[in-house]
Amino acid sequence: MKILLPFDGSAVALEAVRFAIRMAADGLNTSVVLANVQEPATLYELMVAHDPQVIEQVSAQAGAHTLQPAQALLDAAGLPYESEVASGDPAHTLVDILENYGCDLVVIGASGTSTLRSALLGSVSNEVLHAAGVPVMIVKGLEEPQDTADTTE
Repeated sequence: MKILLPFDGSAVALEAVRFAIRMAADGLNTSVVLANVQEPATLYELMVAHDPQVIEQVSAQAGAHTLQPAQALLDAAGLPYESEVASGDPAHTLVDILENYGCDLVVIGASGTSTLRSALLGSVSNEVLHAAGVPVMIVKGLEEPQDTADTTE
């Protein structure tokens, strides 16, 4: 099974990587497509840089740098993977990567946006969930334990 594993460097994205590794350790014969999508350059960046190739190089380097923690985890687990750094609208670009690589499943970290913000703007994980033609597993981050001790005197 080929898994698309979008990675933005966040803690919840690391949880998604660990979850995919656990699935493989539990016996799922899998390989991974590790993907990072960089936002397109702004008009200001294009005007300041004067050279679109410079922006593309910087974007590719930033994406490759972002993928390093996930690659380290996959390497340590001995899980085979391919890497892809792309630029564009994150959700649509991830669906394109999914189709180009022939992935069977998406394992993506939950965005962590509030209910209101998610309703107004949508999240990448929500958009991928609705646009992908394959199953999408959304991994939530670990919740921090709340201190219930009374600190008032």
